[in-house]
Amino acid sequence: MKRSRKRNIIIEGILVIFAFIAALLLLSAHWAFSNWSSLTVEEIYFQLTAPLAGTGNNMIAKYVLSAVVPAAVIAAGLIVVLFLLRKKNLQRKVILPGIVVCAAVTLTAGAYAWVELDFTSFLVNHGKDSTYIEDNYADPSKVDVRFPQKKRNLIYIYLESMEMTYADRKNGGGFDFNAIPELTKLAEDNEDFSGRDKTLNGGIAMTGATWTVGAMFAQTSGLPLKIPLDTNGMSSQEKFFPGIRTLGDILDDAGYQQYLMMGSNASFGGRDTYFTEHGNYEMLDYTYARQNGLIPYNYHVWWGYEDQKLFAFAKDKLSSLGKSTQPFNFTMLTVDTHFPDGYVCSLCDDEFEGNQYANVMHCSSRQVAEFIKWCQQQPWYSNTTIVISGDHPTMDADFCDDVAKDYQRKVYTVYINADAKPADPDKTRLYSTFDDFPTTLAALGCTIDGNRLGLGTNLFSDVPTLTERDGLDEENVELMRNSQFMNKASGISRQVIETRRAIRKMKPKIKASNEGEFKHFEVTGLQDLTKFGMEIRYAYLQIRGSDQLILYSPKLERQPDGTYTANVRLQRFDGYDTITAMVRIKTQNGTVDLTDNVKFKTD
Repeated sequence: MKRSRKRNIIIEGILVIFAFIAALLLLSAHWAFSNWSSLTVEEIYFQLTAPLAGTGNNMIAKYVLSAVVPAAVIAAGLIVVLFLLRKKNLQRKVILPGIVVCAAVTLTAGAYAWVELDFTSFLVNHGKDSTYIEDNYADPSKVDVRFPQKKRNLIYIYLESMEMTYADRKNGGGFDFNAIPELTKLAEDNEDFSGRDKTLNGGIAMTGATWTVGAMFAQTSGLPLKIPLDTNGMSSQEKFFPGIRTLGDILDDAGYQQYLMMGSNASFGGRDTYFTEHGNYEMLDYTYARQNGLIPYNYHVWWGYEDQKLFAFAKDKLSSLGKSTQPFNFTMLTVDTHFPDGYVCSLCDDEFEGNQYANVMHCSSRQVAEFIKWCQQQPWYSNTTIVISGDHPTMDADFCDDVAKDYQRKVYTVYINADAKPADPDKTRLYSTFDDFPTTLAALGCTIDGNRLGLGTNLFSDVPTLTERDGLDEENVELMRNSQFMNKASGISRQVIETRRAIRKMKPKIKASNEGEFKHFEVTGLQDLTKFGMEIRYAYLQIRGSDQLILYSPKLERQPDGTYTANVRLQRFDGYDTITAMVRIKTQNGTVDLTDNVKFKTD
C-alpha cells in the first residue's frame, strides 16, 4: 500500500507540473500577442539571446503577474482538488482527464503561437539558403566615400514606433485624424522623397528591422539583423557583427565625435555593444544620467526617464558640442511612444479624448517640432543636417486595427537641411530603412561611388532601390531565408558554436583554503579547448562582498596538472565575514561565466 500511495503521489505531482506548464504556455502566448503586434521568430530569438538588462515599463513584472502567477494559482488549485478527492479515494478519476486537458491546452498554446508567428513561412524560408544579401551587398569597406572639405554635423533622431500611419488619410496616413500634425508639417517643408506627391512618404521596415535594435542596425549598416538560429545568439558576444562597416565606423574614421543619448538603458538588446564597437559612440543613457546627476539616482519612469528630459539634456549637450571645431554625430532615441499605449508626461493633453496612444504621439510630435525649431536658432545649425526616422512600426496590439488592411505602413522619415537635392525631385521613391545608411551620408554632402552602401541606395541619386527594382514581397522573402553571408558577418562561426558547446559542458569547482596571510583558491574542471582550435586566453575569479561590490578579480594561473589557482591576501576582505566567487574565462569569442556564485568564509 505504501508503494501504491507513493506511486499515486508521483503521478499526481506530474499532473500538477504538467498543468502548470500547460497553463503557463497558454497564458504566455496570450500575454505576448495581446501586447505585441507582428511579432517575428527572429525578433523573439534575438531578444531572448541578447542582454535583457534595462527592460522597461516593468515588462518582466507584468509578465509574471499575467502568466506565471495565474499558472501557479491553477497548479495550487489542482493540488487542493486532488487533496480533497484523495479523502474520498476519487483522485484517480481525474488523472487521465486532467492529462488530456493539459495536453489539449498545450497543443492550443502551440497552435496559437504557430499561427501568430506564421511559423510555417519561417520554416519554409529559413530552410532555404539565399545569396540575395551577398549578391546585392555594396561593401562599405570597399566603396569610396568622400567627405566635403568642411564636414557637416549630424543629428540623427530615432523616434520610437513612429509611423507616417498616424497622420490623416489626406496627408498619406491611415486614420481619420492626424495625431502628428507638427511632424507632418516638417516632412512637407523638408525632404521625405515623396516627389510630386505631397503626401507623407517613409521607409519600409523589412525583415530583420522591425524592432528597435534591428531598426537602428538596419539604418546604420544597410543590413537586416540576422543571426544564426542554431547558436546561443548574441549572448556573451563582445563583438556585434565585427565583419561589417557602418555609418558609425565611417564617421569615426572621418574624425567625428559621436554620442548616443537615450532615456533607457543602452545595454538592452546590446545597443551599447553595437554603437561602441562600430563608431566608438559615448553612451549618454539612463545609467549615465543617474551617475552624472542629471536625474536623482532613484528616479525611474517608463523605461528610465521621459522624453521631456531627453530633449532638455540634448539641448545642453548640443550647446557644448556646437562650440567645438570638431564635427559631431549626435544620435538620440526617444521612448515615450513605446507600446503599450505610450507614456503620458506632464506635457501631454487629451486632444483625442481618452485615446492615450494618440495623445502620446501628438505630444511627441510637438516636442520634436519644438526641438527642431530650437536647433534652427543655434549658430551651428547652418552646418548641421538633421535626420528624423521612426525606428519601426508600432508593436501596439490594437492601435492600428482601424487602418485599412491594404495600407502600406511605413516609418516616419524626413531629412532636414541636407546638403543634397534629389536627382528627380518629382519622383516618389519606394524605399526601405536600409536606404537611410547611404542617404544620410549623402545628406552630409558626401560623394559615394555607385551611390550604394550595404543593401541601401542613396535616395538623392537616380539609382533604383532594391525595393523599387525587385518589389517589396520578393525582397522580403529573400531576406527571410538563411544567409551564410550574414552568419559569417555576425562573428558567430561554427567554431564558435562548437567551442560554446564545450564550454557549457564545463563544470568547474572552486575550493578555498587559508594559507598563511593568503586565501588560496583552486579551480578544477576547466577542460582544454585546443582541440577546437581555441584556447582559454585567461581565466579569473570575480570576487564580491556581501554588498555585491566587486572586491577583486584575480587572474587564475594554470598549473601543470590542469588546475587553476590564485592567491589573495586576506586583508583585501577586511570588513567582510563572507565573500562570493565566480569563475570567468576569456576566449577569442568573448567572456563566459562558468559557475554560480560560491560563498566562502573569509577567516
